[in-house]
Amino acid sequence: MNNVLRLLSSLAVFGSVALLAQAQPAPKVFVIDMQKLYESHYKTEENTAKLRVDEQKAQVELERLSKEGQALVDKYKELAESFESTRNSPVASNDAKAKAEKEAQEKMEEIQKKQQDVQVFRRNVEQQLQQRMRSFQEFILEEISKVAVEIGKRKGATMLIDKSGRTAFGISNFVYLDPAYDITEEVQKEVNKDRPAPAAGAAKAAASGAAPATGDAPSVTFPGAKK
Repeated sequence: MNNVLRLLSSLAVFGSVALLAQAQPAPKVFVIDMQKLYESHYKTEENTAKLRVDEQKAQVELERLSKEGQALVDKYKELAESFESTRNSPVASNDAKAKAEKEAQEKMEEIQKKQQDVQVFRRNVEQQLQQRMRSFQEFILEEISKVAVEIGKRKGATMLIDKSGRTAFGISNFVYLDPAYDITEEVQKEVNKDRPAPAAGAAKAAASGAAPATGDAPSVTFPGAKK
């Protein structure tokens, strides 16, 4: 009798599992390349252009601060030479020597203050640009994800996977992928459907391959202080 009950119980559990399996939809997986979608999004291009403009403005300000710092350095050299001449002069009074030394020291302190201003400005600009980039990435990736999910659902997807990631070996997560399940191009068209028409100047620059000039931040070597 107990054996019969156990058999009936096992059949009941098996039947429940079978019904649950039938209720779940068959897996249908699609993939997208989020990196490609991010880089090709017209808003990414616009944001990159804005950041480049602000970087150039910061570069101009750094050059201005550096020129001021260089002018201070030149003035310090003059004061240092004057101090050495006064100190070595047999006819110069102690007051004159003290005054020359004080002027040179004050100029050195001014140089060090200018150096700090340059460092603080550069650090603040870098932090601000990085924060703006992070905020934009979060916003645009969320926007792309919503569009990708909508398209995936229309296609009956039960799972949507980003194929742009890499494994610990530095290879693709997908050893094999049927291109028919890649909806990157479709999502790309959807997220860029509202791309504004390029301005005449921008189109001409793009056609000529011209790009705004960039370079390393200017630097001034301050005597008696780190660069």
